[in-house]
Amino acid sequence: MPTQPNRTADFADLLRVFARIGCLSFGGPAAQIALMHSEVVDRLGWVREQEYLHALNFCHLLPGPEAQQLATWIGWRLHGLKGGLAAGLLFVLPGALLMLALSTLYALAANLDWFSAAFLGVKAAVLAIVVQALIRIAGRALDTPVKQGLAISAFLALFLFDLPFPAVVLGAGALGMIVAAWRPGWLALKPVSGDAPAAAPTWRAMGRTALAWGAIWALPLAVVLATLGQSHVLWDIGLFFSQLAIVTFGGAYAVLAYMAQEAVQTFGWLQPGEMADGLGLAETTPGPLILVTQHVGFLAAFRSPEPFSPITAGILGAALTTWVTFAPCFLWIFTFAPWIDRLQHATRFKGGLAALTAAVVGVIANLSIWFALHVLFARVTPTAIGPLYVQLPELASFDARAGLLSLAAGLILFRLHWSIPRTLAVLVLAGLAMAWIPLGSA
Repeated sequence: MPTQPNRTADFADLLRVFARIGCLSFGGPAAQIALMHSEVVDRLGWVREQEYLHALNFCHLLPGPEAQQLATWIGWRLHGLKGGLAAGLLFVLPGALLMLALSTLYALAANLDWFSAAFLGVKAAVLAIVVQALIRIAGRALDTPVKQGLAISAFLALFLFDLPFPAVVLGAGALGMIVAAWRPGWLALKPVSGDAPAAAPTWRAMGRTALAWGAIWALPLAVVLATLGQSHVLWDIGLFFSQLAIVTFGGAYAVLAYMAQEAVQTFGWLQPGEMADGLGLAETTPGPLILVTQHVGFLAAFRSPEPFSPITAGILGAALTTWVTFAPCFLWIFTFAPWIDRLQHATRFKGGLAALTAAVVGVIANLSIWFALHVLFARVTPTAIGPLYVQLPELASFDARAGLLSLAAGLILFRLHWSIPRTLAVLVLAGLAMAWIPLGSA
């Protein structure tokens, strides 16, 4: 394995490598990060091991998909701005194009009986996948009593009191910064070894970069505002997903329940089960799981297309969603990448991240129950009980087919340890088969 990076990595080679990574990046962030490590550290030696780990830790501090941000950083490290753009875009584009095709098929075929039966299997698989993610993240993140308390508190705040998701996760981060300054051991923070951080970049250069990328981020919203106005669905899509990009800590699972709640209850873009369908589609495509947002943007615009055709509006909605979801990733990397070494020594900042990650476990627990209720029951009613605000299922609306498929999905993932694509494929076939079995569903 090379010990020194190839500082003269050819730009054409960078394009070929990240085009291949973008097409093969299935399996979520852990698999994607491992794939990039195998390519750029082990096989090609473009980046040193320690540099790669520092950059990975830095990307964990940022909102948004850490694997895509890491790809952008690698490109920036090797070829500056053009390298960062090339690597970051190639990591996302294959999955985004495939997701667009799948969302189009979904929108056109959603009313067909066979399609609904197939996606009942998808929903059951997604429920098991989310529970698997919850167990995996909890095992890694909740290594102190304080972190466990933060996870439980976040779950109760969302599930019982219906507090806003951004307030819960950002509040946990703020609390973590306070704890890190007072008792860093409570968050399992360890002293950072190594040399003192290098001198900070100039504030002027950082400000120019942030302003430029902020303008790029806002450009399509300005076009929508000038041509269609604030009453158009594209404005709502762009504004909502821009806000979501700022609080997307902990991956797509962490924000999915909040996104579903807003998309279903506030905007009326989707039905509850369609969010699980979107996540199932995202699980089958390469690239970041947060591409599920593109599915939501497509359906929202497809169903309120004026003055466009439904397909044209859907494509515009998907493109706008993808833009405002990933443009901030480039902003964070190009603005803050020169600060990587200094952030390794920022104890309070790392404490905030540790607390936020712990809270995300509670957020995903809330998501698991939300999915379970909407997959297994045809009718779920939000109910206020004093200060509590909970989702109560109508027991008579239990879907026996969904229950059996969910049990099968759990068996396949937890006992047989099959891959997610294989599990999804089998559950789709099982959903189609179950459509011929005479089980009642209210």
